[in-house]
Amino acid sequence: MPNQIERDVLTVAGRDVAVSNPHKVLFPQTGYTKLDVARYYLAVSDGALRGAGGRPNVLVRYPNGINADFFFQKRAPQARPAWIEVVALRFPSGRSAEEVVPRDAAALVWMANLACLELHPHPVRADDLDHPDELRVDLDPVPGVEWPQLREVARLVRATLDDFSLVGWPKTSGSRGIHVYVRIEQRWTFDEVRRAALALAREVERRVPALATSKWWKEERHGVFLDYNQNAKDRTIASAYSVRPTPDARVSAPLSWDEIDVCEPGDFTLATMPSRVAEVGDRHAAIDQHPCSLEGLLELSARHEREGLGDAPWPPHYQKQSGEPARVQPSRRRTPTSLRQGYGGPPKLQRRLKYPLIEIGRAQKKDDALAGLERWKARHPDAAAHLAPADVLVDAMRGRFHTWTRIRLNLQHVPEALRPAQEGLDPDEGPGDGSPGGVQGTGAQEIIRAPVPPHGAPRRRPSRARKAS
Repeated sequence: MPNQIERDVLTVAGRDVAVSNPHKVLFPQTGYTKLDVARYYLAVSDGALRGAGGRPNVLVRYPNGINADFFFQKRAPQARPAWIEVVALRFPSGRSAEEVVPRDAAALVWMANLACLELHPHPVRADDLDHPDELRVDLDPVPGVEWPQLREVARLVRATLDDFSLVGWPKTSGSRGIHVYVRIEQRWTFDEVRRAALALAREVERRVPALATSKWWKEERHGVFLDYNQNAKDRTIASAYSVRPTPDARVSAPLSWDEIDVCEPGDFTLATMPSRVAEVGDRHAAIDQHPCSLEGLLELSARHEREGLGDAPWPPHYQKQSGEPARVQPSRRRTPTSLRQGYGGPPKLQRRLKYPLIEIGRAQKKDDALAGLERWKARHPDAAAHLAPADVLVDAMRGRFHTWTRIRLNLQHVPEALRPAQEGLDPDEGPGDGSPGGVQGTGAQEIIRAPVPPHGAPRRRPSRARKAS
């Protein structure tokens, strides 16, 4: 007799929603099960729907728990209840897909049954897919940056938003960062919202250059990175109340601004969040009552362009954009940078910095990639002793269906005599889903500083042979 799949049925919003394998453990360290996740989303459904409801959502599925493979699913499953709403999205790649649009608590429980831990909504409503109603400020600390510095940058973000008549709503990311959401009027395109986010990131960086950065390339970053590209079309981040794949099942917790100074990310978990909501309610309950205008930030963006500070790099896999600088890592560039103006002054000579970057390994699992890094450190203890936390570049690479991890090292703090050469990758695994493997190994490179010709000076023309190549 074939084994029957165990299931529980929850009655939610007048609908019976089945949870198959309800006692399957998704969090081995705490023992939380699929049923625990479903009941959690039922308990926080009002707040979770305020963040993800009425929006197309990418399904991020962990069918065998947080320690096993997970995958992104844009297309809604064919086998779904008739009451699950979908909407067709067209992506920058030219592809399209019907994505799930949760409208009620029953939809959240149905998603939990698919082992969707995180809610990943797009910043648009299902009734207008071309005009975001949300600007997302993603504060991403580089390795070595602790929570107190993140708090300080978050306070500066709030002050900057206030100066542009924008209302920010903070939350923990559920991992190491902080997100600040701004409800906006549905008047601007994705590109315009991204331009506004870039202008904001650069303004915060200008105010606290030692603490924050808008630099896209990891090897150039320090402090807290304001990821403006989270506002590009087709980018999603974990919304409020999302359960994150951490050992203690942390969640992305909406906060008041006062709470940032007293809370710790580990305070908010699948176990503690329902009681917090019952006690203090949803800290973002009024977010929809405060739609804001981006005109001030777009005026700042226009001023940046007049001063020579144009667009910044877009994420991989996006088409090359008009006005975008070369989408090449600084450590791999071969020609001088373009001239840019500083704030309120004449054009400045820019110097090209090439970082001594090597690649350590690639793996489908982050732990395997980090194990390769430890083996490299064991082979090169003298060089490893000089590495700063920010010199270890852990890149989460996203293929078509799966993510994989690349480890690189910036040897800028390692004396030249101790810098190891590029070795074979350990481990050496691709994304495993037919996606491109990403950037090839860079090889060890010396630091080279090349002056840019003065503004208006003639540039050397390429030879015919160079043009032909």
